[in-house]
Amino acid sequence: MAILDVTGIGKHFVMHLRDGIRIPVIANLSFNVKRGECVALNGPSGAGKSSVLKMIFGTYAAENGVIHVEHGNDIVDIASADPMTMKQIRRNTIGYVSQFLRVVPRVSARDLVAEPLIATGWDSSVATQRAEVLLERLNIPKALWSLPPATFSGGEQQRINIARGFITEHPILLLDEPSASLDAQNRQVVIDLIRDKKQRGVGILGIFHDQEVRDAVANRLVDVAALSSKNQQPATAAA
Repeated sequence: MAILDVTGIGKHFVMHLRDGIRIPVIANLSFNVKRGECVALNGPSGAGKSSVLKMIFGTYAAENGVIHVEHGNDIVDIASADPMTMKQIRRNTIGYVSQFLRVVPRVSARDLVAEPLIATGWDSSVATQRAEVLLERLNIPKALWSLPPATFSGGEQQRINIARGFITEHPILLLDEPSASLDAQNRQVVIDLIRDKKQRGVGILGIFHDQEVRDAVANRLVDVAALSSKNQQPATAAA
């Protein structure tokens, strides 16, 4: 049974500075993700892959269709969920590793990684221990653990971002190019982390421009451009 079931979703962007032209991004896209598998969103740049992840995470509104997720004992439609329900879903059901770390001033790398676990009720000392294990696994030097990541390199910040996303026990995990900015050694660490999640029954939906990583972790590909029936010609908004 699918833990994530997407049916007929669509999205436009409105160009308000260009007379309200509506740019189709996704139309009538359907797919699902089962427990313990990794599904890769595939397609060229501009196909709408990141927009799909954001619609599932609720940061973009789906204009039509349904996005069903198993949330506790319930099946919830993210496309119509209220803000409070979405807050609970993000805390307990869907994790998201974006391409960029949102740096928090004066918060250490260790605390930044541990925070998502603490927010779900974990003891702070246990969460900190798990954060340290991930930081070590992702080759972040111990000398940096107590420092804010604002001055870290791009690759180091991405590894902090990965640790923060993978520390949780979310049953669904969204990944937006998790291996970007990483060297070969740390790409392999990400591959191993994804495999660990799959073995624990987590359903993963990701974007992987690195073909080596995609081939190593993906069970199936969803060709966003081929499956989406969007009209390629921009439509002008009605007066």
